[in-house]
Amino acid sequence: MSQLDHIKDIAKYGLENDQDKLLYALNELIEHSKKSNKVNFAIQLQSILRDSVQQQRTNRLSVVGSLKHQLKQDGELDEFIIEKLTSDYRLEDIISDAATKEKLDFFIAEHRKIELLRKLHLPVSNKLLLHGPSGCGKTLAAYVLAGELNKMMIVVNLGSIVSSRLGETSKNLSRIFKRAATESCVLFIDEFDSLGKVRDYSQDHGEMKRVVNTLLQLFDYLPQDTILVTATNQKEMLDEALLRRFDLAIDFELPTKQKIKELIDKTLSNTNFKFNNTKIVTKCIDSAIGLSYYSVQKTLINSIKKSIFKTSEKEVVNFNIDAAEWRNLIQQERLQVGTKL
Repeated sequence: MSQLDHIKDIAKYGLENDQDKLLYALNELIEHSKKSNKVNFAIQLQSILRDSVQQQRTNRLSVVGSLKHQLKQDGELDEFIIEKLTSDYRLEDIISDAATKEKLDFFIAEHRKIELLRKLHLPVSNKLLLHGPSGCGKTLAAYVLAGELNKMMIVVNLGSIVSSRLGETSKNLSRIFKRAATESCVLFIDEFDSLGKVRDYSQDHGEMKRVVNTLLQLFDYLPQDTILVTATNQKEMLDEALLRRFDLAIDFELPTKQKIKELIDKTLSNTNFKFNNTKIVTKCIDSAIGLSYYSVQKTLINSIKKSIFKTSEKEVVNFNIDAAEWRNLIQQERLQVGTKL
């Protein structure tokens, strides 16, 4: 279709007051403009579209149901979205090394000063890759960004996007990015390395090449106030060209002995729960080295539950956690995850 054809569709659907088809036609014109090297025009259209969508939400007297349910009115995106939500998490809620927190803090600062950076014609980072072992805070970091910047967060179901049908994966990704481009949101894609599975569907890797090329284009035209956060524990599976497109890559590591202590303190803060044996706790911390933050906290919380079940209801407000029970749970967890004692 030519640019004039797209404009005719926009006029037609606008006069018919068909909101869904109008949005689709506008997105098609944006895509056509990008392919025709009319990049500035495409960006301007994206900005107008996004501002219009946000203004419509502001003008509504009431909203029935959550924003997640509103999004599900779009049948094409139902299967691709796990949830759409807001976050109350803040930077102090995440335990990590100083370098990781410093990078997250700087990324947040960029978006809080986005208007100033735009006036000075300075680029704003909006594509973030989080990598490292499972259970070490990558997903929590995405929630932290959404909470700190007061942005809606869209969690993508990458498994449903990846398709064995030729060209479908690229089309599905384009639909998600088009929606994200109309909203000032955090688009979170976990297990980003799953895109590597497309290799299984094509002996010559042609489909994977198409997907990577599509992602490169989508990355380039993502509005600066829309943040893409991807997470993977297999960074080596990602295409080198994709890796170079990320503005920032942050490595999340397994907790050190000191970080395990911080995790315990944070978990037990604002409670009256105490361990019944500090010597065993010291051994537990040493034994927990090599486990993820998630595994350590899971075993600690389960030990609290088991201790509660052994206590009368009158004593629950102030009671001792069975340190030996926690030690047993840590040992079981290490065996389950295949870590040597």
